[in-house]
Amino acid sequence: MENEIELMSDGDGLAVIGEASAVERFLDTLGLPSKDLGLARLSKVLNLGAVGSHAASAHAASQVVDSARWVRLTEDSARKVNQLGLTPTKTSGVSHAMIGTPGDIKSWIQLDRGPGQLPTNPRLFAGAPALMAQLAMQQAMDEITDYLAAIDAKLDEVLRAQKDSVLARMIGVGLQIEEAMTIREHVGRVNEVTWSKIQDAAGTIADTQAYALLQLDALAEKLERKSTIADLMKTAKDTEARVRDWLAVLARCFQLQEGIAILELDRVLETAPDDLDGHRLGLKAARQERLNAVSQSTERLVARMESAAATANSRVLFNPIQSPAVVQASTNVTMSIVEFHERLGVGASRYDLETRRWAAAAAEVRDSARTRGASALGAGKRLSTETRQRATSATEKVASRFVERARRRGGSDQDGGGAA
Repeated sequence: MENEIELMSDGDGLAVIGEASAVERFLDTLGLPSKDLGLARLSKVLNLGAVGSHAASAHAASQVVDSARWVRLTEDSARKVNQLGLTPTKTSGVSHAMIGTPGDIKSWIQLDRGPGQLPTNPRLFAGAPALMAQLAMQQAMDEITDYLAAIDAKLDEVLRAQKDSVLARMIGVGLQIEEAMTIREHVGRVNEVTWSKIQDAAGTIADTQAYALLQLDALAEKLERKSTIADLMKTAKDTEARVRDWLAVLARCFQLQEGIAILELDRVLETAPDDLDGHRLGLKAARQERLNAVSQSTERLVARMESAAATANSRVLFNPIQSPAVVQASTNVTMSIVEFHERLGVGASRYDLETRRWAAAAAEVRDSARTRGASALGAGKRLSTETRQRATSATEKVASRFVERARRRGGSDQDGGGAA
């Protein structure tokens, strides 16, 4: 039994549970990076005794469990895990398998125990997915931290610059949630005192998110109302300057909402463990609704920027300076939104691919606009040069005529003088 391990997937991550050496061999064989799932907390969820002295579930009472690792399911790791044939369970969104026989990847095979032999411990299928969800949320928080650092977002400055008091409160809410997360790390749970500090934070974050989405919508509407290229260029550049700030605010909202969700799951575990799986699914559905709202606003803005770029390109001959500037701003805004989508998992991959294709096309349009603008300027310069040359030539001809006429007149005078 000590060569067997238990796998559990919720679609976002994979839990690998079993004896430490078997878990390590399995992860090394497949080349899967992992994090500690939190065995002490897992034991608490499953109502187990001392770590390592009880089985993880009813089907393997003699199996030693002293390791539980979590693997984030990326495209590469998911492909490897799919080879192992996990079986759907009665718990929504959760698949499971028992595998054994360490060695190369082909020898990690699902154990054939016949129909109905997979474990049915309800605490296992409610508790472990909740812990996995928390690790996925923490991963998302870390990625947003990296994103904000990469774009050099001055969030506090952006929030302080707004007159809305809700946005100002976001700074304090962020500090409270970070403090609660720190206490959780030290205590291992979310007690009543810790929870009381952040239980009203969700409303402030939701209001801030709604305000940021309204700002993105307002930027899109301004672009739609502009008719002249000069106004369009000014608005496009203003949009480029402001959109990244509002994307940063939205990213911070998502980051804090993930933190609250982690704390909520701990609190439900503490006060209503039977509701744990339902609460996990509710949080997942609520997160998807937030992503959908953000996706709709950002898609509208991308569409407006695309329209602005098309308009600018159509008028490049008479606006060789302004038109390429509009296309450049549109491309920059689009790529900022694509990066934001990738970090937060907003929208479908098809949309991100189409946006990338459009951004590449927009870059070509921008370059074309510059070339055409340069050609227009070149044509103007050539026309100006030719005009000057024609004017010079005409001047020289006129001057020659005057010289010739003066010469002839002088000759005639001299001839007349000799006769006198």
